[in-house]
Amino acid sequence: MVSPPQPHFGSERRGYRIKNSRNHCVLIIEDDTSISQIVATWLNGDYYDTTCVTTAEEGLEALANNRFDLIILDWMLPGSSGISFCKEYRERGGTLPILMLTGKSKQEEITSGLDTGCDDYLTKPFELRELSARVRALLRRPPQFKGTVLSAGGIILDARSYTVRRGDQEIHLMPKEFMLLEFLLRHPDKVFSPEALLDNIWNSDADTSPDAIRTYIKRVRKKIDLPGKPSLIVTIHGVGYKLVYSE
Repeated sequence: MVSPPQPHFGSERRGYRIKNSRNHCVLIIEDDTSISQIVATWLNGDYYDTTCVTTAEEGLEALANNRFDLIILDWMLPGSSGISFCKEYRERGGTLPILMLTGKSKQEEITSGLDTGCDDYLTKPFELRELSARVRALLRRPPQFKGTVLSAGGIILDARSYTVRRGDQEIHLMPKEFMLLEFLLRHPDKVFSPEALLDNIWNSDADTSPDAIRTYIKRVRKKIDLPGKPSLIVTIHGVGYKLVYSE
């Protein structure tokens, strides 16, 4: 279920080391021990400390007794699904970023996972390098990203429940679209170049470019703006983009 790394990955991984005073700690909740051991070994090579458990109950117990920085959660767990775990954890006030591993491919199923509070997802089978990129992206989010409701121009974003609404209408955003809108909402009326958005939201070594940022801006505008009304996200020609705060 996990795509194995190629032999030349070893030389590339030296550049993945996290530059901080301690290793980040990752909790892996996955009942398939062959997958969890592959993921744990790979992340250990990226200088993360890992703990593996096989059930949602063990995951909640581990979180109650240890410090973690991120959760990797399988969708299908014995006794209680990853979706149920995620919902319960968020309802208890848990704010750690959650990366969901899923064999689901239908958009409505993935959306239901995001709606319960997971921050990103990977569809099995997945590349281990992609796993590393997603983990780094989630860990780069500053603490201010966690657990608050943001609003501007009639748009309400709930970072805890991973939802965006305008009135009673829910607006479905893909994970990177959500991250982009959340970042701009947290920095209203500040101008960011495509390169700055890339640096703050995505990893510089991820498969994303300034041109891709422009595409994401267009997608978010299409989903959040009202027909015939000025866009919340303004282009400052030759400089970048800013979100104009208004109520």
